[in-house]
Amino acid sequence: MQSSKSRIALALLLVLIFGAAAYIYYDVSQNNALSLGLDLEGGVYVLLEAETQAGEEVTRDALERARAIIQNRVDELGTREPEITIEGNDRIRVAIPGVQDQEQVLDLVGQTALLEFMAAREIDGEPYLETLITGDALEEANVRFDERNRAYVAITLNDEGGQIMQEFSSNNVGEILYIMLDGNPISTPIIEEPVGKNAAISGNFSDQDAAELALLLRSGALPVPLVARETRAIGPRLGQDSLSKSLVAGMIGAALILVFMIIFYKGFGMAASIALVAYMTIVLFGLKITDSTLTLPGIAGLILGLGMAVDANIIIFERIKEEINNGRALRIAIETGFNRAIVTILDANITTLIAAGVLYWFGTGTIRGFAVTLTMSIVGSMITAVIITRWMLRLMVDNKVFKTTKSIGRA
Repeated sequence: MQSSKSRIALALLLVLIFGAAAYIYYDVSQNNALSLGLDLEGGVYVLLEAETQAGEEVTRDALERARAIIQNRVDELGTREPEITIEGNDRIRVAIPGVQDQEQVLDLVGQTALLEFMAAREIDGEPYLETLITGDALEEANVRFDERNRAYVAITLNDEGGQIMQEFSSNNVGEILYIMLDGNPISTPIIEEPVGKNAAISGNFSDQDAAELALLLRSGALPVPLVARETRAIGPRLGQDSLSKSLVAGMIGAALILVFMIIFYKGFGMAASIALVAYMTIVLFGLKITDSTLTLPGIAGLILGLGMAVDANIIIFERIKEEINNGRALRIAIETGFNRAIVTILDANITTLIAAGVLYWFGTGTIRGFAVTLTMSIVGSMITAVIITRWMLRLMVDNKVFKTTKSIGRA
C-alpha cells in the first residue's frame, strides 16, 4: 500500500513539474509573455546630459522634473517597458525598446513641455478647452497633508496667474478645471470654492500619487537644457540575433550540465536534471508575474543561477555519498546529507543575494536587470535543491529506483 502511494506521489510530482514547464515555455515562446530589453528587442538608446552655465549646479529636483517630463512624452509612443533613469549628477538615460527612429526620439525628449490650466467652453454648440494660464504662472507645487493626514497638492501662482484664477474660480464653482501637460490631462479637479494665488488640489490621493502630481506640475518646462551625448539604434534583427545566440548558448550549457550530472551521479543526476527543469520553470514564472524586462545581462544571471543550482545539488550528493561511505542506509544517508548540506547552501546563496541586492540598489538599467534575474535564480535554485530534489530522492528510494550504490554514482 505504501509503495503504491509512493508511485502515485512520484508520478504526480513528475506530471506537475513537466506540465508546468510545458505551460510556461509555451506561454513565453508563443505569447511574448516576457518583456524584452533594448538589447534583445531592438530600439533606441539616448544619453542626455544637463548643460548649464559655468559655476551652476544641476539639482536633483531639476533632474527628477526633467525625467518626469520625458517619461510622460515617451509613454505617448505606446512602447513597452521604456527605461528613463537618472545617472550620476547630471545625466538621464533613455532606452526605448521597439522604436527605430532616432530623430523622432530626440525631438520627443528635447522639446519644451507645455503646462496649461484650461476651462471648458462652448461655441456654436461645439465644446473646446480654453487656456487660462500656463506653467509660467506656477511658482510652487508641493505635497501637503490635512488634519486627517490626507495628502493633497498645494500650488502657488504668481500675481497675474492668481488674479486670473480668482476671477475664473469665483464664477465657476462646481465646474472642472483641466490641468494639461503636453496636451494630456494630468488632473481634472472640481472647483469647490473661489481661490487665488494659493490653491489646493485634493482627492483620494495616496502619498505617491500626490508626489507624482506635484512633480508633474513643477515640470511645466524642462528645468535644464539637455544635450544628447550619445545616441544608438539597435535594429530588431540585431536584437533577435543576440537573443537567439544567447538562447543557443544557454541550451548548450544546460545540456552539458545535464550530461555531466547523469554521467557522474547516475540516478541522482537524473533526479537533479528533473529538478533543474523545475528551476527554469520557477524562474521564468517569476519573471512573468513580476513583469520583469529580460536583457542580455539578465540571461547571464539566469545561466549563473543554473550553475548555482547544480552546485547546490553536487554539495548535497557528495554529502549523501559520504554518509553512505560511513555505513548509513540510503534513506538515512539522504536525510542526513541534506541536513548537513543545507547550512553550506544557505550560506553561499544568502551571500550572493546580498551582492545582488547591492547591485540593484546602486545599479541602473541593465545592472538592475542582472540583479533581478540573479535574485530569482538564487531563490529558484534553493527551492529546487532543498525542497524538490529532496522530495524526488525520497520518492525514488521508496519506489526502489536506486537499487545499488552504483546507481547513484558511487563505485
